[in-house]
Amino acid sequence: MALRPLAIRDVLGTFTCIAVLAAGGCNYSFRSGSFPDHIRTVAILPFDNDTNRFELTQEIHEELLQTLPGALGVTNAGADVADAVVQGRIVRYDLTAPLFRADQVGTVDVLQRQVSIRVEVELIDRVEDVILWDNLSLSTQGQYLEGEPEEIGRHEAIELIIQRIVDGAQSNW
Repeated sequence: MALRPLAIRDVLGTFTCIAVLAAGGCNYSFRSGSFPDHIRTVAILPFDNDTNRFELTQEIHEELLQTLPGALGVTNAGADVADAVVQGRIVRYDLTAPLFRADQVGTVDVLQRQVSIRVEVELIDRVEDVILWDNLSLSTQGQYLEGEPEEIGRHEAIELIIQRIVDGAQSNW
């Protein structure tokens, strides 16, 4: 079977289709999170902290400020003017050694450590005065190897908290 050479009209037709599709695509916009239209701003309040790890308040707050607005397609605003508010409480912080090895003499070698953080969090729609999403028992863990700094596990646990807050906030839309 012989292939016929491309006619000029075939080439022009292809370019016309591409141009029409590209121009039509320019009108499309996407707001990540597909959050309710009336919520354009969010205030992220520092979490209350029931633990003796006072650095957690700042670390969680900074991570939320950096991640949440972009993930939900909103901008940061002050609590007095925001359409929505994120607030919460750090309820628990634990260190454990889930991976260890005991020898015949009875000594224990810790191989891995774990940070566990539990928070209560809610996202409140201030325009319609309703709770959009909440989780009163959000718990995550972060692991780190023996000899590494605890901050590695804590950072991993905080990142997971933020991701679960984003996932939860987006779950209703």
